[in-house]
Amino acid sequence: MALATRTDRRPSMTRHLWDSSVGKKTVMAVSGLIMLAYLVAHMFGNLKIFFGAGSFNEYAHWLRTLGEPLLHYEWALWVVRVVLVVAVVAHAVSAYQLSRRDLRARPSKYVHKKPRASYATRTMRWGGIILALFIVWHILDLTTGTAHPGGFEQGRPYQNVVDTFSTWYGNTVYIGAMLALGLHVRHGFWSAAQTLGAGSRGRDRALKTVANVLALLLTAGFVAVPVGVMTGLVS
Repeated sequence: MALATRTDRRPSMTRHLWDSSVGKKTVMAVSGLIMLAYLVAHMFGNLKIFFGAGSFNEYAHWLRTLGEPLLHYEWALWVVRVVLVVAVVAHAVSAYQLSRRDLRARPSKYVHKKPRASYATRTMRWGGIILALFIVWHILDLTTGTAHPGGFEQGRPYQNVVDTFSTWYGNTVYIGAMLALGLHVRHGFWSAAQTLGAGSRGRDRALKTVANVLALLLTAGFVAVPVGVMTGLVS
């Protein structure tokens, strides 16, 4: 008689971590911090527009030649893009699955009302959706030129930015998305710190202050560009 063999296998450590709520929150935290680092660098790069077309276009060209001659043209930029796409997808999938898990755990409303959460906390979900839609529009507008108002000029990012923010809808979409970004960063940074074990009773106030400052600086830094075009400082 042949002996029965066990075909079931224990899930790997990676799968076990991903299936747990702690694992998904960790993925959200790490991917969020990766995107935050990119946003800070991106904001400083955007502010070069106030130094004129030559400086801004030169910066855009430098991004494409970064790493040469070791790397080929745009290779470093594509590495950054791939890392960002992975971070965005991991962040979104983790957030969605955690949200669904939370709804399944609480099929009915609480009998007793919980204390009101902050505005940023209550709008994290919608803020994420707004930012996802904005990313698509932003790429179609200033990267591929598909949704760009007027004639998109390859290799002339300064003029393309001015064209976008010379329209009322370009300013409305961008500024609205940056306000949503500020709220998302304000809550997300503090949540990531708690998930990764950086929070404590003594450090919570400092972490919240850092979150508020980061959110304010990023919002102001990004919004400064369309405001500069609208006021004629950038033209």
